[in-house]
Amino acid sequence: MKSPVVKRSIVIAGHKTSVSLEDQFWDALKEIAANRRSTLSEIVASIDSGRNQGNLSSAIRLYVLAHYRGQSGGRDNLDAMDRPTSARSTVA
Repeated sequence: MKSPVVKRSIVIAGHKTSVSLEDQFWDALKEIAANRRSTLSEIVASIDSGRNQGNLSSAIRLYVLAHYRGQSGGRDNLDAMDRPTSARSTVA
């Protein structure tokens, strides 16, 4: 059976790296980049430079999730996800 996770190479900050994501996340990331008139590499480089912990694949998934939740276009929410749970706001 084919794995749902696809490993792709991408150039960020001048170096080549591999990122493993499900096809749906790759598609969503491409859509976000197109809507922002940006390249996939630029979006991933921004995510990479802003993450405080975890691996790049996880950071991308969180970014896509935040984007589609419609909260500040994703970047602010990625920063918020790095804060301890007690510092995050909750929804009643």
